[in-house]
Amino acid sequence: MRSFIQYGNQLRELFAAQQLAVLATDAGGRPYTSLVAFAATDDLKTLVFATLRETRKFSNITHNPHVSLLIDSRSNQVTDFQDAVALTALGTGEEVSGEARDTLLSLYLARHAHLSTFVRTPSCALVAVAVREYCLVSRFQNVDVWKMSQ
Repeated sequence: MRSFIQYGNQLRELFAAQQLAVLATDAGGRPYTSLVAFAATDDLKTLVFATLRETRKFSNITHNPHVSLLIDSRSNQVTDFQDAVALTALGTGEEVSGEARDTLLSLYLARHAHLSTFVRTPSCALVAVAVREYCLVSRFQNVDVWKMSQ
């Protein structure tokens, strides 16, 4: 098994190619999923997304911060069965504020400038997911797992 460092570039390429992730939260014991525009820090330890505080996803994270994000390379072609990869990031999400918010907001807007007005509204929260584990599946059967040190 290759180390996380060896896979880092592969993950960065996947993140660069995909703007959206599927966020999974706990809705009172039931799974709840949402599409979110995301960005990743250079060290890959944090994923960030924006959401309105009135949303179900934000409420779910407030009640249970354990989340997962799925980022994949599928193109809905037959070749996906051999070529697509799916990455699950497991971690905890929390709204960020202060200096941390400013730093992560700059990172987020560098990737999603078109969301500037949305993310700057007073009702919008910037959520940082501290990734504790990545699981990469390729060729629908090869699985690599990395635990992140925080």
